Amino acid sequence: MKKIGFLSFGHWSDAAGSQARSAADVLTQSIELAVAAEEIGADGAYFRVHHFARQLASPFPLLAAAGARTKRIELGTAVIDMRYENPLYMAEDAGAADLIAGGRLQLGISRGSPEQVIEGWRYFGYQPGEGESDAEMGRRHGEMFFDLLRGQGFAQPNPRPMFPNPPGLLRPEPYSAGLRERIWWGAASNATAIWAAKLGMNLQSSTLKADETGEPFHVQQARQIRAFREAWAQAGHGHEPRVSVSRNIVALVGDEDRAYFGPGGEDADQVGHIGEEGRAIFGRSYVAEPDRLIEQLRQDEAIAEADTLLITVPNQLGVAYNAHLLEAILTHVAPALGWR
Repeated sequence: MKKIGFLSFGHWSDAAGSQARSAADVLTQSIELAVAAEEIGADGAYFRVHHFARQLASPFPLLAAAGARTKRIELGTAVIDMRYENPLYMAEDAGAADLIAGGRLQLGISRGSPEQVIEGWRYFGYQPGEGESDAEMGRRHGEMFFDLLRGQGFAQPNPRPMFPNPPGLLRPEPYSAGLRERIWWGAASNATAIWAAKLGMNLQSSTLKADETGEPFHVQQARQIRAFREAWAQAGHGHEPRVSVSRNIVALVGDEDRAYFGPGGEDADQVGHIGEEGRAIFGRSYVAEPDRLIEQLRQDEAIAEADTLLITVPNQLGVAYNAHLLEAILTHVAPALGWR
């Protein structure tokens, strides 16, 4: 069995054919897609966070709204760039959204990726400390946020408060018990996956990965996942971790699918460079008739290693069509692979 959800980047534009032409469109349609995904039996609704872009940016109002409209489906991010975040304010927002959703948030966070503007986190009021890189700042914010979710008090109460305080030191409120076990780190390298395992975060293996061995993307990603699980076991955490991978998967089951996506997807990995990080490798797309798609997916070692699969969706094609894409995979592909 494998949990299967969608991952939306939440693009909007006024391009011809786009059904998401404004921020309002994307936000309301994202909520509706979460509802539709729950109705067809999907397990998760996940959203990417990008700043200074015509995409989803502030996740907690969206997650809270989707949580209020759904009952079962997991609601998450993949990922929140921690270079832009105040860990204490984020702990309050996350606690509130998780309580509204009844404890269904699955928050993916990371040290961030290249953004639309130069050093955008500076406009948000953050800057690395002396001798610290922006990536290290993001990891520091992530560690602070993760530690806050222990729920331990640390702030000295006012001896003459406006309202009565509970005894002892105070913590950010509202606090949602259990959320700490539902935090994921988006890792693009083996080293950061191991670092996350030692801390006790789940793993979201990135859609792009540092090309550390020259092997195919799915092989390198599977090695990363195995290294993560080994480090987790050595750390002796008291619960089992979760691991997700993301893929662009389209089952061609009708004329509309073929009109949008043609005869197939990219049959090979793509290689590029990400900022100063060096050579990176991007996974291929899977676009095919169900029988062929099943055989292709059987060969993906990283999907086999993961317990959660996030399917990236073309959100600008609208709620109904994206629900159809998910249902086609759940109906025509997942059972044959033992995922359902």
